[in-house]
Amino acid sequence: MRAMTLLAAVALLQFAGTATCAAATYQVGPTRPNATLNALFAAVDLGPGDVVEVDGNVVYGGDIVLPAADGGAAGNPVTLRGIRVNGQRPHLRGGANTIEFRLANHVVFEGFEVSGTGDTLSGTVRCIYHHSHDVLIRDAYVHDCPRHGILGADNDSGSLTIEYSEIANAGSNLFNHAIYMATDELAHPGSVFRLQYSYVHDSRFDDTRDGGNLIKSRAERNEIHYNWLEGAYFHELELIGPDPAGGVPENQAREDSDVVGNVIVHTAAFGSVMRFGGDGTGQSNGRYRFVNNTVVRLGGAGDTPTIFRLFDGIEALQAHNNVIWREGAAATRIIREVEAVWTGGVSRIAGSGNWIESGSSFVPASWSGTLAGTDPGFASVAAFDFSPAAGSPLLDNGNGAPAAPAGYEIANPLFPPLRHPPQRVLLAPGTAPARVPNGVIDIGAHERVGLDIILRDSFEG
Repeated sequence: MRAMTLLAAVALLQFAGTATCAAATYQVGPTRPNATLNALFAAVDLGPGDVVEVDGNVVYGGDIVLPAADGGAAGNPVTLRGIRVNGQRPHLRGGANTIEFRLANHVVFEGFEVSGTGDTLSGTVRCIYHHSHDVLIRDAYVHDCPRHGILGADNDSGSLTIEYSEIANAGSNLFNHAIYMATDELAHPGSVFRLQYSYVHDSRFDDTRDGGNLIKSRAERNEIHYNWLEGAYFHELELIGPDPAGGVPENQAREDSDVVGNVIVHTAAFGSVMRFGGDGTGQSNGRYRFVNNTVVRLGGAGDTPTIFRLFDGIEALQAHNNVIWREGAAATRIIREVEAVWTGGVSRIAGSGNWIESGSSFVPASWSGTLAGTDPGFASVAAFDFSPAAGSPLLDNGNGAPAAPAGYEIANPLFPPLRHPPQRVLLAPGTAPARVPNGVIDIGAHERVGLDIILRDSFEG
């Protein structure tokens, strides 16, 4: 009898502990008990599984800080969720940092509009400031940020994923960027910056100042998959190494990047489309993989843009199944490597199944199966539809088994690409269109779907 009583007591205590730790849902808005996020964070310590719902169709002031005490757990995050009202998201606006994740790990931030205020010198420094670990930004519209759109700090930053989001009109004065990312390789080794299913464009806050890069990353690993990237002031992609001045040594880890299935539209009248390796302050000594992307240069009549600018310490570059085309009579310079410092002392470049414009210069001799022509057969350049039309030379001409330089592979490479990038639009979560296999893989970011598949889907739908 005594044993049964003890067992019952233990069960009661276990139930009480479970009830105490149960996740809760909190609501924020002008008519709620907590009118602002900061008010809620001051009143409650959020924990794993907690959900915060923020009313939309309201503008909330910035300088919002999610502190370390309000983090979740691996696989059980804290979720900050914007609830649309009359079709409008909650709009976080202004402040030095509009919203900051300050050591609050395991967080989902979804369904918000975030913007800055003021000019470059006196306005918002960062629309989103990240120095936490395991943060997911989803379904966000980040725009009009006088300095950085989304900034990851050199210190304390771990893995960050941005998906199904639009980042626009952010960056200024050469050193501020639409997305500027880093990972702290001492505090969070093995961290990944992942950008997917997103539309990132216009890395200049206004027309009176210089801008920056669309995406600049010092992360230990970059996974840039299925995005539309357009309109950098400098580079659409600048993937480099950590800044030693920020406290992370260059030799702490090798920084690798996997760039797959993106449309990259370069419109600047100068500069390169991408810079890999370093920027004079931090070098990756890393391996770069560039597969099934569509790279387009619009405007700039008479110039010769560079596609890959290799700079400082780099170990290897592989490029497969990409289409590289520029509008106008001039062609492109594929590789600039005079500034590269190859870690093994020799250039390691591999590639296969790429389509380039006739007359392009500095084409790597190590590329195989390269096709050249004057017209890649896009569906409609005027409509920014860079998918292959019927009869395009991109159709069925890719390499179905692309390989890295022997001994210089990266971990977990994405292949084959399974999604199409967005078409200059913010996609709803989960709606990135599938890339349906259709014979030999097509070159570029799009796969032309056969009539049989279209008819099948129509009947099944």
